[in-house]
Amino acid sequence: MGIATRTFATILACAAGLVVAAAPATAQERRADLVTGSIDTRAAPPVAPQGPVWSGESGASGDPSMTAAAIRAAAANFHVCLEGLWPQAARRGVSRRLFESATASLTPDLRIMDLLDAQPEFTKAVWDYLDVLVTDARIAKGRELLARYERTFDAVERAYGVDRYVIAAIWGVETNYGTISGQKPVLRSTATLACIGRRQNYFRAEFLDTLEIIQRGDIKPEKLVGSWAGAFGPTQFMPSAFKRYAVDFDGDGRRDVIDSVPDMIASTANNLKKDGWVQGATWGYEVVVPATFDFHLTGRDHAMSLRDWQRLGVARPHGLAFPRPDDKAFLLVPAGIQGPGFLMLHNFRVIMRYNPAEAYALAIGHLSDRLRGGASFVQHWPRYERVLTRAERLQLQEELARRGFDVGEPDGRVGARTRDAIRDFQAHIGRVPDGFASAGLLEQLMAR
Repeated sequence: MGIATRTFATILACAAGLVVAAAPATAQERRADLVTGSIDTRAAPPVAPQGPVWSGESGASGDPSMTAAAIRAAAANFHVCLEGLWPQAARRGVSRRLFESATASLTPDLRIMDLLDAQPEFTKAVWDYLDVLVTDARIAKGRELLARYERTFDAVERAYGVDRYVIAAIWGVETNYGTISGQKPVLRSTATLACIGRRQNYFRAEFLDTLEIIQRGDIKPEKLVGSWAGAFGPTQFMPSAFKRYAVDFDGDGRRDVIDSVPDMIASTANNLKKDGWVQGATWGYEVVVPATFDFHLTGRDHAMSLRDWQRLGVARPHGLAFPRPDDKAFLLVPAGIQGPGFLMLHNFRVIMRYNPAEAYALAIGHLSDRLRGGASFVQHWPRYERVLTRAERLQLQEELARRGFDVGEPDGRVGARTRDAIRDFQAHIGRVPDGFASAGLLEQLMAR
């Protein structure tokens, strides 16, 4: 959940080039009151599995706390830092016995520093991203699980009003139905990030939330394993998200989103409901966008009713009607005029609160439709287009800026501001201003 959790789906979403501005480590920033419980605190915290070690290099962000020297100094001060968090843990109802048992033998996982500050070379197109996540095998497995847990999905839909197919799609996209959820101990990961690196304020809260989860007894410490940033379970809850959204749906007295399928399904539904899910509505529609359309009207800042979009010539393939024409939507054209368009409704924005990447939310929406028996997208993607490298995207931004088009600070990421600048340049040279960052566009810029 969220950019910084770096789940498989999130990494691919970044690669697809449709990530919005960097959010906190989880999009939800979830909190909730917690009833304090207790467990046997004599067990030592989980030991981290062997794996790659820290490179010893400074991070790519340039943040002072991410220099190699700062990382080493913070690592040497690790236990002093943890002890300094005890008063906050005590105020949250964590016992001294548990705190000491949980932290005494902890060591920082410095490999996380490389992951926290990585600047990977994102070169995956949105259609390649969808190809990876919305497959025949994933559709078949999702339908199998929907049938196996039909009674649970029935009960969850009655309780929360959230579409079962979207919940199943999140389960499938986040971890391939629990098969790729990560193996790093959440306690160690959040403790490392709480004391070392550039996100300490955020992760101190996540570390303390983890201690609360252990104190209450919802999940055993050895079961709390997940991504390097602390997301765990088949639908990837951060500790703060768990506190706010997790529910005990199977009635065993524990909120277990790892081993209890009813708790996991219901907690994910509760998450979406509290984030504003509209019952009975879909996430969006594939649409055909005419070449004469004013593409400056695309993006999340330009919502209007489906009826108004129709008046502008935007229509569903094969003449299909919009069931709720007064619903408001914004227009997304991930591949410009060369690919399909999508009118995104309120529920699409809700999915983006789960993970703030347009490509991710599109994958969730599309997989959910396929799970319920829907077909693939009608229009073709421009698979002949070569995806720009990060260096090329940075060059494109610099060339646009040099010509007076506002891209903000060039960073190699094509966001809304860069797409607006591309549209302005395209209109200036007499091309369809669809905002698509193509290799051909970069060549045109370089030739001028």
